[in-house]
Amino acid sequence: MSSESETLREVHARMKRIVQAVRLPFRRHNWRGQAGNWLGVGIGSSIDFQDHRPYLPGDDPRYIDWQAYARSGSYTMKLYREEVSPRVDLVLDDSASMLLTDEKRKRYQELVYFALESALQTGAGIHLYRAGAGGWAPIPLPAMLGHQWPEGTAAAGFPALEAIPFRHASMRVWITDLLFPGDPDAALLGLRGGRGRAVILAPYAGVEADPPWVGNVDLVDCESGERRRQHMREDVRRGYRDAYRRHFDMWADRTRRRDVPLARVPAEGDFLAALQQDAFRAEAVEVLV
Repeated sequence: MSSESETLREVHARMKRIVQAVRLPFRRHNWRGQAGNWLGVGIGSSIDFQDHRPYLPGDDPRYIDWQAYARSGSYTMKLYREEVSPRVDLVLDDSASMLLTDEKRKRYQELVYFALESALQTGAGIHLYRAGAGGWAPIPLPAMLGHQWPEGTAAAGFPALEAIPFRHASMRVWITDLLFPGDPDAALLGLRGGRGRAVILAPYAGVEADPPWVGNVDLVDCESGERRRQHMREDVRRGYRDAYRRHFDMWADRTRRRDVPLARVPAEGDFLAALQQDAFRAEAVEVLV
């Protein structure tokens, strides 16, 4: 067994324990789908009556409220709460910046297995993808559960999330550092399309938020590999920190408008402590009681 597989096995085992106490925010949503363990919304066979809606062509006539028809002369449908299983579509950021430091790579892996185990232990159906500027590709779930990390990184740029075949009304979990130039609205619309719900878990390294640049520095673009030497004055560092802050302020604003929980998760330190910094407040995770 390779050292990476051993590392992933250890990460996976820890996440199995952690999701006994903390998991993805499944209670935040109503679910549609096949019979399962969750209460959803739809025309179901549960005895828990919920609401009415007008009859539409193709509806099952067994659920017509005939008493309401006798009173009004209009066809209405009885709505019940049905038992359903969640659907989780998990998207991994395929950009090289996700592997910037050893700590960030490990936090990325922890978040992936945290999301996988959250879904598995609720009986959710899982589809897994990697996405980057060059497109997207499915990841075989057995390979990930067998601790084989997907190979390859994408070209630099914004991933075309709107091209991914998300399932109707699924929970879309995007694990990404959000280090893309440009407007995030297209990505957020892609995540929310088809009545989907979305959660963004964004690992970041301390050195990218506040780089220790002093004097002459060799800079390397982690996406393209391009190198250049630059003298770093304090005003340059300050300008970088301001631009970095404005970038994530923009993401925070846009995700809030689209009702997409966004949690930035520091790469350094204990996993649960890292979640506590942002994820609980943002309702990107929930505590089991």
